[in-house]
Amino acid sequence: MKRPLRVVVVTESFLPQVNGVTNSVLRVLEHLRAEGHQALVIAPESSGGITEYAGFRVKRVPSLEMKGLLPVGFPQKMIEPLIDGFNPDVIHLASPFFLGNYASRVAERLDIPTLSVYQTDIAGFARRYHLSRLSKPIWSAIRTAHSSADLTLAPSTITSWQLRENGLDDVAIWPRGVDANRFHPSKRDEDLHRQWAPRGQTVVGYVGRLAREKEVERLRTLSGRPGIKLVIVGDGPLRASLEKSMPDATFTGVLRGEELARAFATLDIFVHTGLNETFCQAIQESLASGVPVVGPAAGGPLDIIQHRQNGLLWSPEHPESLAGAVQQLHEDVLLRRVLASHGRQSVISRTWDSVMNDLLQHYQAVISTPLPLRKSA
Repeated sequence: MKRPLRVVVVTESFLPQVNGVTNSVLRVLEHLRAEGHQALVIAPESSGGITEYAGFRVKRVPSLEMKGLLPVGFPQKMIEPLIDGFNPDVIHLASPFFLGNYASRVAERLDIPTLSVYQTDIAGFARRYHLSRLSKPIWSAIRTAHSSADLTLAPSTITSWQLRENGLDDVAIWPRGVDANRFHPSKRDEDLHRQWAPRGQTVVGYVGRLAREKEVERLRTLSGRPGIKLVIVGDGPLRASLEKSMPDATFTGVLRGEELARAFATLDIFVHTGLNETFCQAIQESLASGVPVVGPAAGGPLDIIQHRQNGLLWSPEHPESLAGAVQQLHEDVLLRRVLASHGRQSVISRTWDSVMNDLLQHYQAVISTPLPLRKSA
């Protein structure tokens, strides 16, 4: 029997923030606990932040919280003795930026194998927040954070290509899993559907953060369209302005657990609007729920959506194609049913267990690399 691993997880985002980075880290910690391994989490300080998860300690470091943005953790000298005292076999850098960059240098000094997970298109976010001039320095910081890692994991083909284009060579694809038992067509609730669409409209939904980088304002082209009812699940800094611009839409706020699964399955069509997704878990959960999807032909969704097989892709070069794709599915119920059936089959094998077992194999690979061949040597 193999010796249990000791893993330090350094993450730029953690509870109470709920996003793709946090959700992936939670799944990692749950799997490490289930398999009998040990972990220590280092994360930015946040009001209401927990100090333990899955039985593992969560050490918080000082951070800066800005309105509308996630807390940004700052490197602290105490991180090095904290890591050294835990005596880890490997350091897992979750979407490394400031904290991860510092932790990677600590790993080099301590000769600890390091694996980094690229997950957030920070440069893309900068462009959406009208900070394009920062794209180059941001990519420089990302490259620095990942270049000292023994292996970088990318969630999709396009992000793997982006990392290689920016000078990173040791890159492997590690997608995300989906809970196909929780997200299941049987969770569809006809009473909820009637509540949302009392006149029998086609329910078109979005699930995610209501922030600038998600480009939810694209849904305005569907607002007030005959026979279509918009349902928007989530919250964020743009909620008030979106409610004002789409007065006929239903805004549910944040839903979690079974409520979220019920909402997904009760949609007739799921739409994703943003172009900066490195993966897009919401698309995968929609497909598992038996809901046909409309997503952008850009970024991570290209690995998940097979056009006219499990969903429809809209062209970022032709933004009007989003509404066109939704209208096509609204009018063609048979096509919706075919895409829904194929959609669930396309993701049902991507269980979190299989994805996490792949991660453990990546851990073992970097741990077993002889010291002279490692980057930190």
